[in-house]
Amino acid sequence: MTQRPGLSRRGLLGLAGAAGAGAALVPGAGPAGAAGAAGAAQAAGRTASEGPPGRSVRRAERVQTGFERLAADGYALLAGQRVGVVTNPTGITADARHLVDVLHADARVRLVAVFGPEHGFRGTAQAGGSEGPGRDPATGLPVYDTYGASGQQLADLFTAAGVDTVVFDIQDVGARFYTYIWTLYDCMRAAALAGKAVAVLDRPNPVGGRRAAGPVLERPFASFVGREPIALAHGMTAAELALLFNGEFLADAPATLHTVRMSGWRRESFFGETGLPWLPPSPNMPTPDTALAYAGTCLFEGTNLSEGRGTATPFEVVGAEGADRRWAEAADALGLPGVWFREAYFTPTFSKHAGKVCGGVRLVVHDRSAFDPVRAGIGLLVTARRTVSGFAWRADHWIDRLTGSDRVRRMVDAGAGVDEIAGDWAAGLARFTARREQYLLYR
Repeated sequence: MTQRPGLSRRGLLGLAGAAGAGAALVPGAGPAGAAGAAGAAQAAGRTASEGPPGRSVRRAERVQTGFERLAADGYALLAGQRVGVVTNPTGITADARHLVDVLHADARVRLVAVFGPEHGFRGTAQAGGSEGPGRDPATGLPVYDTYGASGQQLADLFTAAGVDTVVFDIQDVGARFYTYIWTLYDCMRAAALAGKAVAVLDRPNPVGGRRAAGPVLERPFASFVGREPIALAHGMTAAELALLFNGEFLADAPATLHTVRMSGWRRESFFGETGLPWLPPSPNMPTPDTALAYAGTCLFEGTNLSEGRGTATPFEVVGAEGADRRWAEAADALGLPGVWFREAYFTPTFSKHAGKVCGGVRLVVHDRSAFDPVRAGIGLLVTARRTVSGFAWRADHWIDRLTGSDRVRRMVDAGAGVDEIAGDWAAGLARFTARREQYLLYR
C-alpha cells in the first residue's frame, strides 16, 4: 500500500476502521441528517439471505449506526476536540471491532479517555458492580469508572480526564431499569456542570420502537433504575432519550448535545432485522430474545423468585424451588397476546436459588409484534402469587423501584388482575406517549 502524504500509520489504520465501519454519506447529508439514499446504502454494505442457485434473492439494507455515520463524515463533529468515550463491549463497528480501537488508531480524532458504566468498559462485572479505574491494555488509554458517580462528582471526573466532548455509544435494551440510559442522563447533567459537550451515537432499540408500555415512574420512587418519569418500556433509542432528557428534565441546565442518528432503522424493526452483530450489553443479556422478555421478567428481581440469572436463558425463565406446572397453566390461561407460557425446570449456577432445582415458567414468544413484555411480567406476578407457595416481595420493596411506584405491588397483593393493573397506569402512559412524540427521530 502506498502511504498518502501527511498520513501516519495510525492515520491509515483509522481510515481502514472508518471504511470497515460502513460508510459513505450522500453528499450534503450531515451526521445528524436524514437517512442516506441508495448510494450511501451501497457504500455501507448490504446483507442477503441465501437462496437456491439461480434464484433471485431480495437484498435488505443494513442499518448504519451513529458511529458509522460519524466515521463516514470524517469525524467532523469531533474535530479539534479532546474526546472521551462512554462505552462497553457493545460499542462496535459493523465488523465487530471496538470503536475505541478504531478511534485511537485514527489521527483525525484526539481520544484521551474512556469511561466505563455498570459492568465496566470490558463488561466483566456482574449486576450492581463495575471494573474500577485502570488503563486499557489495548490502547494505553486511562479508563475511568462512572458507576455510582453523578452530579459534581462525575463533572469533576470529566474535568480530571481533560475532555472537551463526551461521546456516548452503548447498546440499550429498551427498559427503564436498564441502567445505561441513566448513565447517559448523569453524563449529560455532569457535562453541563463541567462545560463539556455530549455526542450520542445512536443504535437500534433491539425490541423495536413502535410504542411505549407499562407504568410511568413517579418521582418519589426515583433511583438509578429510574431517574425520571418515563414508561417502563420506553420504545425509544438512546439519541431520542437524550433529546427528551434535555428538553424535559434538564431544561434548567441543558447539556450541549449532539445526536448522530442511524440510517435504515425503522420503528417496527427488531434487532435481528438490522443486519448488525449482537454483543451482550451485560453478562445476563446474551441474546436479543433476552432483551425482548426483559422489561417484564426483570420485575422478578423484586421478589424471592429467580429471574433466571445463572442459567443459559436469563429472563426467559422464572421460577423457584417448589413451583410446579400450575403456575405455567395459570399464566397461559390468561391468553396474553404473542406469548405462550410453558412449564420449565432449571438449576441456576449463581444468584437466587443457586444449585437448587427450580420449577417455573418459560416464555415462548410466538408473535413479537403482538407481545407486550410488561403485561406478560404482570401476568406472571399475578399468577405466581396465587400458585407458588412461599412467593414474597423482597423486604426492601425493590419491586416499587422497578415498577416506579408502590401501586403494582399493592394491586397484586389485593388480588387485581392484569387488565385492572394495566388500566391503572393507562392515563400516565398516554401522557408519556404524547410527550415522547416530539423527540422521535425515526418513523
